[in-house]
Amino acid sequence: MQFNNNYMNLQDRIELLCTLGEYLKNDTTEWQQIKQNAFAKNGWFTPLFTDYACTQIADNFLQKDLLEKWVAHYHIDDNISPKNIGIVMAGNIPLVGFQDFLSVFISGHYQTIKLSSKDDILLKHLVKIMYSHNVEIQNHISFAEILKGCDAYIATGSNNSGRYFEQYFSKYPHIIRKNRTSVAVLDGNETNEQLEKLSDDIHLYFGFGCRNVTKIFVPDQYDFVPLLKAFDKYKYFNDHHKYKNNFDYQLSILLLNNIFYMTNGTTLLVENKAPFSPVSQLHFEYYQPHAHPINYLQKDEEIQCIVAKDFVPFGSTQKPGLMTYADGVDTMQFLLSI
Repeated sequence: MQFNNNYMNLQDRIELLCTLGEYLKNDTTEWQQIKQNAFAKNGWFTPLFTDYACTQIADNFLQKDLLEKWVAHYHIDDNISPKNIGIVMAGNIPLVGFQDFLSVFISGHYQTIKLSSKDDILLKHLVKIMYSHNVEIQNHISFAEILKGCDAYIATGSNNSGRYFEQYFSKYPHIIRKNRTSVAVLDGNETNEQLEKLSDDIHLYFGFGCRNVTKIFVPDQYDFVPLLKAFDKYKYFNDHHKYKNNFDYQLSILLLNNIFYMTNGTTLLVENKAPFSPVSQLHFEYYQPHAHPINYLQKDEEIQCIVAKDFVPFGSTQKPGLMTYADGVDTMQFLLSI
């Protein structure tokens, strides 16, 4: 793909992103329809959760002071020699690849994006809005079904697709992300407010995000009743047919195999050592005071976030900032080193 050499300067790029943030907040009739279209195509992308994702993007990414502080941290200027960065985006939650898109755009590189078929409506529209404000970027942000001829790649997917990415992109500078999930470590002294926030960490986006908590560690004799009560905020999931089908299926397996479980009628709590849990289910594991799990969890490459005292605060997993990079790999530093 050929690109011309004309590119918006850094300040213009920041201003355009701020304009995009305002667009997300204004929630025009046009944007509401786009969100409905995304929901019609992917039933997991409820307008409520898409709104939540957009609010986080607008508030934590697309604010002028935050962008300028981010840029200053890396000493980004207009002297970069632009390369074409290929981005393979996941589609597990709405606009999940936005930070990669944002990082490449701010860095001054070009980008060619391969969207997931599960999330191929929202970002295309937002880029169209950016085009309408500044046509200069039309040749520098593009979408493709197959990525070829890029100078570097950022690819996010499953463990299986990750192996393919590593083989296909091995000759080029790359960041490859595989399956990850998040956990919480409780001590039994959490307040009701903290448990309600933990419920958000578990249930937002139906639990599909790598930053969603899919397993909790609890001390012996832990009282699960307050936690299950905190889950009631999401009892409306019973009205979502995809979620309810998953719940009924997981419940039937537990019953058939005579496996102990606890539930508030919407979320299943099951003792299981696996960090990943199916939709509608949350795993738990007991720990002893002398064998606190924090130390080994910090070394586990499958763990994205640890919600615990002195770690990620309750209710914050789905509120990453500009410097909160997936898998702990500094995307901007990678882009500036190419």
